[in-house]
Amino acid sequence: MKSRPHHRPARKTRRPFATAAAVAVAASALTATAAPATAAAGPAEPPATAPAAPTATTPDASATAVPQAAKKWSSLMYHSLTPTPAYVQLRTKLATQRTNLRMYSTRITQGRAAHATALAELTAAVAADAAARTAQSAAVESLATARNKLTVVTQQRPRNAKSVAASRDVVLSAAKIVTARRADARTAAATLKTALAASSSATSGLDRAVTGWRNTSAAILTNQQRLIALDKSAELAGQAAALSRNVVAEVRTTFKTADTTQVNGVTVHRSVAFSFRRMLADAKSDGVVLSGGGFRTREQQIRLRKANGCPDVWKSPASSCRVPTAIPGQSLHELGLAVDITADGRSLSADTAGFRWLSAHAARYGFVNLPSEAWHWSITGG
Repeated sequence: MKSRPHHRPARKTRRPFATAAAVAVAASALTATAAPATAAAGPAEPPATAPAAPTATTPDASATAVPQAAKKWSSLMYHSLTPTPAYVQLRTKLATQRTNLRMYSTRITQGRAAHATALAELTAAVAADAAARTAQSAAVESLATARNKLTVVTQQRPRNAKSVAASRDVVLSAAKIVTARRADARTAAATLKTALAASSSATSGLDRAVTGWRNTSAAILTNQQRLIALDKSAELAGQAAALSRNVVAEVRTTFKTADTTQVNGVTVHRSVAFSFRRMLADAKSDGVVLSGGGFRTREQQIRLRKANGCPDVWKSPASSCRVPTAIPGQSLHELGLAVDITADGRSLSADTAGFRWLSAHAARYGFVNLPSEAWHWSITGG
C-alpha cells in the first residue's frame, strides 16, 4: 500500500502527503545519474534486454543485471506495444482503403444527383422529340391537304383565278411550316441523342462508383479481420501480466538503485521504463498529462511509515497507519515497479479524467490499479 499524493487540500490525516512528496523528490535526486529515456519508439528489442549502446528509446542496461522475469516482461510489453512491419503495412493499406471508400461514397452521392438530372433531361427530351415529330407529321399532312385543294381549284371550270391564288398561298405557307417543323424535329432528335448519351454516362458513372464502393468495403472488412489476427498486443500483455509477480520476486532479490531510470521526471525500474513512457505519451495524445512519484529508497519508506503514524515501523500492517503505508521491504515503490500517478499536476481520484483514462487503457501498458488508492498503479496492482 502506498501513500496518497499530496495535491488534495490538507487535512489532519493527510499531513504525510507532504512527506511523500519530499520522498519522491529525494528519490529523483538519488537516481539522477541513471540514463534518461525519451518517448520515441522503434528499437529492435525492448530497453531491458537490448545490449546496444544507448539510443533515444534504448537506455543502456549493461550497468546492471536485469532478472530473467523482468527481461521477459519487458520484451513482451515491448512487442505488445510495437506493431510488426506487416501490421503497420496492413494498417496503412486500410487507411488508404478507407480514404478510397469515402471517395466512392462522395462519387455515389454526386453520381445519384447527376443521374437524376440526366434522367429528368432525358424524359424532357423524349417528350420534346415526340412533340416535334407529331408537329412535323401534322404539318406534312396540312401541306398535302393544301396541295390537294390547289389541284381541285385549278381544275375547276370556269377557272377562278382568285381561288387558285389563295390556294397557292396556303400551299406555300404549309410548305414553310413543314420546313420549320422538320428543323424542330431534327433539333429535338439531336437533343434526345445528347440526353441519351448523358443518361448512359451518368448511369455508368454511378454503377462504377457503387461497384468501387462495394469492392472497397469488402476489402476493408477482409483486411480488418487480417489486422485483428495480426494484433497480438492483448495476448502479449496478458502473458506479461502473468509474469508480474515473478518479476517482483526476482527484482526484489537483486535490486539496486542503479536499476532505475527516469521517464519524464518519474523514476521507475528500467524493465518498465519503455511501457511507462509509452503510456504517458499516449495519454498526452488523448489530452491527459500524467506524471507522479515512482521509486523511493528503504530509508524513505521508513521515514514515511513514521510520518504516517504506523504503530510499529517494521511489524504493524499497512492498514494500521493513518494513511496506509507498506512495511519497509514490501513496497513496490522501493523497486521502482509502482507509481503514484498524478494528472495535470493533481492527485487522482475515481472521478478524474486521469483515472478514467488509466482505467480504460493502463492494462495495455502493463499497469494495474490498487482499488483502494486511485492514484497507485503498479505491474501487479499491489
